[in-house]
Amino acid sequence: MPFGDDFALKYMGGRGFGAKILYDHLGKIKDPLGPENILTIAPGPLTGLFLPGAAKTHLVALAPLTGIYGDSNMGGNFGSELRQAGYDALVLTGRAEKLSYLWIDDDDVELVPAPDLAGKGALDTERAVKEALQSEEVRVAAIGPAGEKLVRFASINCDWGRNAGRCGMGAVLGSKNIKAIAVRGGQDLPVADASELRLLTETSLRDLSDHPLFEFWQQQGLMSVVDYLNTAGGLPTRNFQQNVFEHAEQIDGFKMEREFKIGDTACFGCPMSCGNICLVKNGKYKGTITEGPEYESACTLGSNLGVSDFAAILKGNQLCDELGIDTISAGVLVGTMIEAVDTGLLRPSDVDGMKLEWGNSDQITTLLEKIANREGVGDVLAGGSKAVLEKWPQLDPILVQTKGMEQSAYDARATISMALAYGTSDIGAHHTRAWTVGKELELGAKWTNEDRVNIVMYHQTIRPLFDMLGVCRLPWIELGFDEQRYAEYYSAVTGVPHRLDELLERSRALWDLTRLISVSRGISRKDDYPAPRMFDRPIEGGQYAGRVVDRGQYEELLDLYYQRRGWSEDGLPPAETAKSFEDRLT
Repeated sequence: MPFGDDFALKYMGGRGFGAKILYDHLGKIKDPLGPENILTIAPGPLTGLFLPGAAKTHLVALAPLTGIYGDSNMGGNFGSELRQAGYDALVLTGRAEKLSYLWIDDDDVELVPAPDLAGKGALDTERAVKEALQSEEVRVAAIGPAGEKLVRFASINCDWGRNAGRCGMGAVLGSKNIKAIAVRGGQDLPVADASELRLLTETSLRDLSDHPLFEFWQQQGLMSVVDYLNTAGGLPTRNFQQNVFEHAEQIDGFKMEREFKIGDTACFGCPMSCGNICLVKNGKYKGTITEGPEYESACTLGSNLGVSDFAAILKGNQLCDELGIDTISAGVLVGTMIEAVDTGLLRPSDVDGMKLEWGNSDQITTLLEKIANREGVGDVLAGGSKAVLEKWPQLDPILVQTKGMEQSAYDARATISMALAYGTSDIGAHHTRAWTVGKELELGAKWTNEDRVNIVMYHQTIRPLFDMLGVCRLPWIELGFDEQRYAEYYSAVTGVPHRLDELLERSRALWDLTRLISVSRGISRKDDYPAPRMFDRPIEGGQYAGRVVDRGQYEELLDLYYQRRGWSEDGLPPAETAKSFEDRLT
């Protein structure tokens, strides 16, 4: 259905559209895995244009992993194709009678029964759907067996290696009996001032390519973070017990370049080409080929599990892509199990007789497969942190999670602003809401509490704006791309002049909106804390040995954060906030 200009300008697209649509239907949703849950798949108004990083698609629903507001995003080419088919958002509710895929060919939309796809991996499904439609131009987003079996951190994968990993959006799609969504579009994208946008694009691409780190970024992408964080003393190791990995040089970007990388990949129209295609050329994982790993996967499946074999990390990455599970949640949960057995909190009999050991890639592979297929202990792990703590509450001190979401691969004990970022994140302990680690490690010694709250809140404002526009954060955070440019892009595309501060105000409102969604599900101050390990377990070794998050200082930061948000001491937005979201879609 068409939507009005006022709606489009207020919520912009991407995460903004998804959050508003979810909010409007909250009263009907009882179970994130029930047919009544709403899954919105929305690119943004800049997605599919020839701008740096303009390829993001957001997926929004009530999250199976946490039970609160949830979203995830993926790059690649799916969002641009969806827009070229004429759609700014795809909204799914209900449940198909048979396992099917959704086929969108411009104006023609068809639900295609596909029982033969049952149990197939996500990558195999993408290939099978393209063959069935006899087209390589089709873009396919698919789930693996984990999504079919409703693993609560199941992912949705597209373009062979681009994943919407967090929150369990793959489980939502699986709960609707949809194995894949295929789309092909042949329409031009609307731009109000194409000449102006062309000039902005040319300037942007030139400035980006002139950055001194541009070529290095193309060579390693996010894999460069492994060496950076290990040197800085912030690389999670053995389930966040240490922050320095003694074998980091065996799993970093330089190791990848020398021995495994065979090519680059890029999202639609993006010059950064930050994706790495890697091939294992010998050993027991010979022949494994995958896009990746990104830093998060290299850490959560590498140092965090004590794995120093890069080939084993590639195998784990490829397996998670095919099975359709989030590498961050999987890596943190597996690490928790290894530490639990290692320290006697669990017995081998609790984990199907396995005496789990750090660095044992065969055991890790077995656990990943058990999770995806809900076999044995994998059935518990498939429920995420909440299910694990319900069965084994004694693991609370070692399971690194917030609001039920397993923490991203950045330790918060050396950077208390990151602890606040994790604690106040609207979806749980995820780094894309606010990544303040680098700034605080470099500059934070002189920061006041006000400085820390300010940087967290700014990240929590500019980053949702990127999500609403459908663009990637990496040009900004990694190569210093000026955020003022995005207001210029949006003005040229819509034909309506906008200042950056006006767009940031809409993003701030979006943060209130997602908070309201989660408050309706019981979220309050009690949930806005990083994992107990961040407070209670000092870092072992490295330059930050002995460091923990100070509880008193954290409470002061949280009080100040709520004051700046205009929320109550318990983290609740004022009653009048909801009135600003009473507008309708049309």
